[in-house]
Amino acid sequence: MSQALRRTTRGDPRVCLAVLDGPVDLSHRSLAGAQLSVIETLVSTSADDGPAARHGTHVASIIFGRGELDGIAPDCRGLIVPIFGTGPDGELAMCSQIDLARAILQAIEAGANIINISGGQFTPTGNSDPLLEAAVRRCHERDVLVVAAAGNDGCACLHIPAALNSVLSVGAMDESGSPLPSSNWGSLYREQGILAPGKDIPGAIPGGGIGTKSGTSFATAVASGTAALLLSMQVARGGRPDARAVREALLASAAPCDASTPDHARCLAGRLNPEGALSFLKQGGWVMSDIDLGSGSIGASILPAEANADDRIALPESIGMFAASSVESGLAAGGVRPSELPPSLTDRAPAPGITPSDCGCGCGGDSKGDCSCGQKQGKTQLIYALGTIGYDFGTEARRDSFAQAMPAGANPYDPLQLAAYLAENPYEAESLIWTLNLDATPIYALVPVGPFAAVTYDRLRRAFQGQLQEGVEIVSIPGTIGGKARLLSGQIVPVVIPAVRGIFSWATQQIVRSIIGEPPEKKADREHYERRVAGLGNFLNRVYYDLRNLGITPEQRALNFAATNAFQASQVLESAANGTLELDVVSVHKSPVCRPDSDCYDIEIAFFDPTNVLVANRIYRFTVDVSDLMPVTIGAIRAWSRRPGASTLAQGV
Repeated sequence: MSQALRRTTRGDPRVCLAVLDGPVDLSHRSLAGAQLSVIETLVSTSADDGPAARHGTHVASIIFGRGELDGIAPDCRGLIVPIFGTGPDGELAMCSQIDLARAILQAIEAGANIINISGGQFTPTGNSDPLLEAAVRRCHERDVLVVAAAGNDGCACLHIPAALNSVLSVGAMDESGSPLPSSNWGSLYREQGILAPGKDIPGAIPGGGIGTKSGTSFATAVASGTAALLLSMQVARGGRPDARAVREALLASAAPCDASTPDHARCLAGRLNPEGALSFLKQGGWVMSDIDLGSGSIGASILPAEANADDRIALPESIGMFAASSVESGLAAGGVRPSELPPSLTDRAPAPGITPSDCGCGCGGDSKGDCSCGQKQGKTQLIYALGTIGYDFGTEARRDSFAQAMPAGANPYDPLQLAAYLAENPYEAESLIWTLNLDATPIYALVPVGPFAAVTYDRLRRAFQGQLQEGVEIVSIPGTIGGKARLLSGQIVPVVIPAVRGIFSWATQQIVRSIIGEPPEKKADREHYERRVAGLGNFLNRVYYDLRNLGITPEQRALNFAATNAFQASQVLESAANGTLELDVVSVHKSPVCRPDSDCYDIEIAFFDPTNVLVANRIYRFTVDVSDLMPVTIGAIRAWSRRPGASTLAQGV
């Protein structure tokens, strides 16, 4: 590690780094005294001897190691957010992109400044699930740096999330600065990726001991730890941690490759150069990027006790110590190569989910085959999500019990037949696992509890029936996270305890009739009526599909509530319905004015005239307080005009 950085800081507890990986053995001696908290996810937080825990413990100790293993940023605060688990067969259980998006949002809400993702999913296009893309975009908006592994396919190819915009992608190099043959070098990585040491990196083994591993997983941890030290320097100088500036510094200062070497294309934007990044930030006067941070990005400041410097196993001295001249000479000499090359791209099937990015190809794993590829947060997680209602049986026995109870020949998987059975036997609704779905994917299991559980089950049943027979398109579900549930398919989803008073069904035709009225009888008036219907339908469809999210962050809950309470915004709907204006953008901003002990966000909805783009846009604004289980609008709807192309900042908003 860069001695210039380490002489100045070993990290600052006001800087928080989240590790999204396997469970971590917090009892390991190397993590004693580290300020680490565990976030409950869909994966067990208990560290066993499985591949997920071995990977997660190794990655975490590279960053936070103390005592017998000298980590990179041991005095920073850490969040352990498990996303990889152990399957029934003892093999690694991969993480879906939706579950990764959920974990990223949890890390943001818990105060992370950096999110380390030592894993990824092979992609031929660089595209991801819209929910994951939105979660990474939220990180950028909240000034949270995502550092992700470039992958170990040994090709000019990409992994998700490393290929997404604003992510710092990390490839792996050996002690001489040569890229590991397994490290990917896709074209996008050359603009947003750096190489970091990833060969024989020491780390903790669950249950005790130290081992070494190789791959982009461990290079990613090195880069994340370095970024945490740079953020700590910003804090020490009286500023706030500015992740955007640190990312820019790491990329701008990366030691370039010699263009005449065969490995030039594999070097991404260059090699990790901590001292260069430190100089880059200092020369910039530690000026922070101009962004809206929102709230609560810096956590509690409890400084851990200093570890005993004796008996430490230090990370390789080569980490971050490369000058351009020494790197180029190392490349010319060829460097150390692993004995086994990865499978060719044509022989490799795309992985069905996010997997750890350790070597995966015989380039230095331990003897247990890893290369085959604490504390709880007590804060209640509020949810306000939109979707459609579905159902699941949970077990084959439960499914068979419905098949036997329903009329002879009935199919419990047929929604219409099941809805008819539940209408005659409403008490059976409590025997199902009700789900909230985005498209066909369940994102939550809905489990009513309390004295009004029966009423809530009935509301869910009616919403489900409304989807089948009454044109219901969207259902709103407010509630709190209360555990997790396994569906019949084996998928694990969070359990939401819904609040019955906020469950609403939204049918486009009902809204059209309530706002516009019934179709006119006169033929001459129908053209104008149909134009208004089309404008309103466009507005509603944009709300349905452009704003789809998991309803976790305050911004998401505010957006979803504003959408489902559109009846209160009759002025907005009339603008969409009059046929001359069309929806342009919907944005959310932290409200500068709010009541004490509240959490308020301004929702802005902008309309434009498609027939004359020079006409001023019409802007409407709601203020939504999301501090309670049920969000609420504050004050009246405000409206004004804004000239085309004018920014929100220019308007003084």
